[in-house]
Amino acid sequence: MDRLADTVRHELGRYPAQAEIGRIADAWPEAVGAQIARNAWPARFGRDGTLHVNTSSSAWAFELAQLESEIRKKLGELAPSRFRFAPGPLPEALTSVDLQRVESRPAPSADDRRRAAELSREIGDEKLRNLVARAAAASLATARSGRKFW
Repeated sequence: MDRLADTVRHELGRYPAQAEIGRIADAWPEAVGAQIARNAWPARFGRDGTLHVNTSSSAWAFELAQLESEIRKKLGELAPSRFRFAPGPLPEALTSVDLQRVESRPAPSADDRRRAAELSREIGDEKLRNLVARAAAASLATARSGRKFW
């Protein structure tokens, strides 16, 4: 386990801002809603910490720039210091089934969070340990609900 943790820590350390893009992409559909998620997606972090969000058109880029403070509030602790919205490639369109799955995923119970903390307790890096515990708790909640992971 230590070797894996060391490898993951090393890779995340090479691009610290990029490590957060996965967490933001995971939270994005729920934070912004289905319509925006179909038309805008977090693409990358700039060297200055700006989150670059690709949009389906310049009209969407303009609209989201106006909604930046609302998006920041909804992302909470995940929100970057700055956003930049611009037309660019988007991932394959999320189907209504995909969006429904994101919006209705089961919340981890206190027991799921406790078990996840136990599973990740040996990871020395606190930030990495918290990320792994969060992912494990979500996985345990999904397994407990009987739903498929994908």
